[in-house]
Amino acid sequence: MGRHILKRITSMAPVLFMISVLSFSVIQLPPGDFVDEYVQDQRNKGVKISQETEQVWRDRYGVDDPVIEQYVDWIGDVVQGDLGVSLYRKQKVSKIILDRLPFTVAIGVMSWLLLHAIALPIGMISATRQYSITDYFFQFVGFVAMGIPEFIMAVVIMWSMFKATGNVTVGALSPEYVGAPLSFGKLIDMASHLWVPALIAAGGGTAGTIRILRANLLDEIGKPYVSVARSKGLSKRRAIYKYPLRVALNPFVVGTAGILPALISGELIISITLGIPTLAPVFLEALEMQDMQLAGSIVLVLSTLTIVGILLADILLAIVDPRIRGSV
Repeated sequence: MGRHILKRITSMAPVLFMISVLSFSVIQLPPGDFVDEYVQDQRNKGVKISQETEQVWRDRYGVDDPVIEQYVDWIGDVVQGDLGVSLYRKQKVSKIILDRLPFTVAIGVMSWLLLHAIALPIGMISATRQYSITDYFFQFVGFVAMGIPEFIMAVVIMWSMFKATGNVTVGALSPEYVGAPLSFGKLIDMASHLWVPALIAAGGGTAGTIRILRANLLDEIGKPYVSVARSKGLSKRRAIYKYPLRVALNPFVVGTAGILPALISGELIISITLGIPTLAPVFLEALEMQDMQLAGSIVLVLSTLTIVGILLADILLAIVDPRIRGSV
């Protein structure tokens, strides 16, 4: 077990290096650079910028340097713990990420908890009552939930909140807590606001999770060891929950590694629509403006968290499943 964990940890370094190279290269692929996008943005606002000023910015930000040289400068600062300064926002990247990461993590954890709290019981009921009215009902509701886009649900929630409170923005905090230091009251207020986007983010994956658990559980229930357990006098409930359910939950243990990347890829429109200050809107802005410092750092941070999550999921899976623990 210890050798397996050590092997996983040592394999993280080359993976992170490859991710940093790929993420920086992808950000550089679109035509133009940050100065081009920034100049165009300023001109759209009516600001006149001379060719001399544009050239000064190019020299200052080094956008005309070879891509390899830009990457070496960027990754060198990252290794030293400095994520650099956002070219567009003129703020430290680490400050931007730390300011928005709590909301991102809060929505991710809350949506994950809500998803499994809803999907796992329904999946077990559907599997143990296969082809019943209850099974058909939950499958129908699941398909309907999968067919409703998240941004439409977000707009419906916003409209409902506006009709109920007169406030068109759901937001992340009450006005009195904006800019206030972290406290228990601020955490409670954050949770009272973020359950709405968390529920919307969880809605899309609930139906899929129900179907996966239902299929896995039905597959395990039909295996001989369950029939042997029943023949020895074990009750149906105990025979299902003691063995097949544990095996059927393995994919969900592995899925815990993808909370943050799934959040960034899935809740972008939700965050913009509901006005939630997560990393997703900032990441979109950085990509649009080709802010390589901010976009590259966000990709690298999320990739690092994903790899750490995969490591933790592997360890947890080896703990939960004796077959995997015996093989390592």
